[in-house]
Amino acid sequence: MKYPKFIKQGDTIGICAPSSGVGKFVQKFKRSIDNLHTYGYQTKETASVRNESEPSNSSIIRAKEVEELLLDKDVDMIMVATGGDFLFDILPCLNPSIIQANPKWIIGASDPTGLVYPITTKYDIATLYGENAGDYYATPTPDYLEGNLAILKGNLVVQHNYPRRMEQLPFFRDDIVYDKDSIWKSTSNTINVEGRCIGGCIDVLKDLIGTPYDGTLEFIERYRNDGIIWYFDNFAMNSEALYRTLLQMKYMGWFQTTKAIIIGRTCFESNSTGLSYEDAIKHALQDIPVIYDADIGHTVPRITMINGAMLHLYYEDGKAALQFILK
Repeated sequence: MKYPKFIKQGDTIGICAPSSGVGKFVQKFKRSIDNLHTYGYQTKETASVRNESEPSNSSIIRAKEVEELLLDKDVDMIMVATGGDFLFDILPCLNPSIIQANPKWIIGASDPTGLVYPITTKYDIATLYGENAGDYYATPTPDYLEGNLAILKGNLVVQHNYPRRMEQLPFFRDDIVYDKDSIWKSTSNTINVEGRCIGGCIDVLKDLIGTPYDGTLEFIERYRNDGIIWYFDNFAMNSEALYRTLLQMKYMGWFQTTKAIIIGRTCFESNSTGLSYEDAIKHALQDIPVIYDADIGHTVPRITMINGAMLHLYYEDGKAALQFILK
């Protein structure tokens, strides 16, 4: 596994918009950029970042802007500006040789799964999942972002479950306030495993299955001796679709060396038959230790995940600790 160089104060973060532009919430984005500057980083945005359109530009232009930041020697790390629905269509436009020859940390969340997941599974370059460039707007800095900022600098802090969470989704407010108790649930009372970490937004991963951009089976075989710890962020998949998707992944062989699966809180819950998310998970994954309602994904607080790194996962009676190891 190739681990890019971590950033330090004074370094430049390149920001691109391979999915949507941030024009519809540009004031919030500006606060995020201001905070990144306050943290000691410079930023460089590609031309499409502040466009209002969804997607931010044509697939060819969006792909070229990703490559532009990879090739730019003054850019030390890349953040995706925001999520969306259309990153999938840039994949044929990306030049794999540019990605492989210029390894840099790329961080994104939600639709950017379509970029970071293939980079790790196909090209063996570690990537980050958890935040987009527009997610650093809150002042003072929330505790979960303190952990994220530490990891961006290479300080691989132990990340724990949070006892409280924000009930309202972060898209709908400008501050971060924890107002509801939170507990991680599991199909096992105790989990203590180590394995290679991989995952992302399951709404996006389901579209990658079986395409030329799905490097999952090769990744699993490459790290067969390590085993896999999966994490899934469910944005809006209903419980029935989640059940079928987990079975599809299982039938494809994605879980053949799996040691544990972590599933975050669902952002927009729904069902068509009365099936609960808990039952969907338990029925689809009967033979695998699963943690669910975890602090991963679109709700806050949320943990930063390192695709491709080794992960030591400890869970007991609703409490968890995650320690990433670069080897």
